Amino acid sequence: MSDTTLVILGATGDLTQRLLMPALYRLHRLGLTKDLRILGYAMENWSRERFENHIHKALKSFAPDYTEAQWKRFSKQLDYVGGQLEPDDLGKIKDKLTPSTLFYMALPPPLFGPASQALGEAGLATAPRGGWRRLVVEKPFGTDLASAKQLRAQMHTHWEENQILRIDHFLGKEATQNLMVFRFANRFLEPVWNAQHIAQVQITYAETLGVEKRAGYYDHAGALRDMLQNHLMQLFSLAAIEPLSCWDADVLRDHKVEVLRSVKPITARNVDKHAVRGQYRAGKAGRKKLAGYRSEPGIPKGSNTETFAALRLEIDNWRWQGVPFYLRSGKRLASNCSEIAVQFRDVPGPLPGGVKAENNWMVFRMKPEQGMDLIANAKLPGLELDGHQVTLSAPYVKAGENEFSAYEQLLMDAIEGDRSHFLRFDEVEWAWRLLEPVLKRWQKGAPDFYAAGSDGPSTQDRLLDPGQHWRPVAIADGDDA
Repeated sequence: MSDTTLVILGATGDLTQRLLMPALYRLHRLGLTKDLRILGYAMENWSRERFENHIHKALKSFAPDYTEAQWKRFSKQLDYVGGQLEPDDLGKIKDKLTPSTLFYMALPPPLFGPASQALGEAGLATAPRGGWRRLVVEKPFGTDLASAKQLRAQMHTHWEENQILRIDHFLGKEATQNLMVFRFANRFLEPVWNAQHIAQVQITYAETLGVEKRAGYYDHAGALRDMLQNHLMQLFSLAAIEPLSCWDADVLRDHKVEVLRSVKPITARNVDKHAVRGQYRAGKAGRKKLAGYRSEPGIPKGSNTETFAALRLEIDNWRWQGVPFYLRSGKRLASNCSEIAVQFRDVPGPLPGGVKAENNWMVFRMKPEQGMDLIANAKLPGLELDGHQVTLSAPYVKAGENEFSAYEQLLMDAIEGDRSHFLRFDEVEWAWRLLEPVLKRWQKGAPDFYAAGSDGPSTQDRLLDPGQHWRPVAIADGDDA
């Protein structure tokens, strides 16, 4: 960690205040980044003292373990330079950099390309001998396939692919990484993790929130771009990948790309069989009335942007032939619920006494709390030979154990050069390729409507195979993750 500098471009913005600085502060408290130099860079012509006061206020609001004593030590790591995203201004920070420097673009998406080029033109993309230069960029990586390729071309003008770390914060979540460990560290699971035993996989990310203060961004993005193309597509590929020959970043990413390449293409003719969109209308959460999307501040009255999207994906390989993967995400739904749920096939043959057995489910929960559930069948207590479902639950975090945020994990990985949990461009490209026909089809027409506070549009049922049903969204409630 010695002689390492983190430069945050857009250091006065919301992402820095709410997520980056609290994560860096906690890493400092744990003794993991004590020697890291943190240089804020933004267009505001602030002094170092004003920047420190700005971060001080942010940590009091967003760092639950804040103490004044720790702040005094952490603040010594901070510095600030004001300037535009232009080569001449960026060149002024060169003397403040160490041989190993990480640039974090906490910027609006339209600035990703210009900022990466300006850094390169300032000579900051090339590391001195014995050091390194890396560039971190947040999603979204374009708004479609063409814009994603354009962004790659802009970034590759001065940066090599192995210098670019594309963050999808879902890959830093504990529950996401636990999915990989649980899959590959338990011998009993691999023999049944295939089409012979699994009937379907459902990946759900449901929110009770509306668009809140993101109306300007969200109405141009929609649920498909905001959630499914990136976050849920990552969960999908991790659930379906083949076992790795070794733990290596490129091997892992090769396997994920292989999953995406194996998905049966969605064509212009069959979009309706593979994709459903919805938009929330006025509804209720308990006794509280909820406004419809088109009545939200900043949303055009006739907007057709989807606030709910669901996909049916099918993988054309031996392991998953015939198993549908369902991905869905929506706003203003019945609860905050995020999970990966695997349903196993029916038990063959008759059971003792005519006991009826329901399908088993294995559920990896991300919110409202993290954990794992195995839904199994057991005898119902009593004199009769009858059965019922029981849930065997394992909480992910035990009392007294540390739980880290996605940003703490990903910042440490970026500094240490571990690219396992960052996206390579071919992952981004194939995700856009899969969804391109859906995006084109949805440019016309209106979405299906659903009441705010419900499980989403009823038309999502058309994606399911006969006899299948969606797991209810309102199984539990809690705060957003």
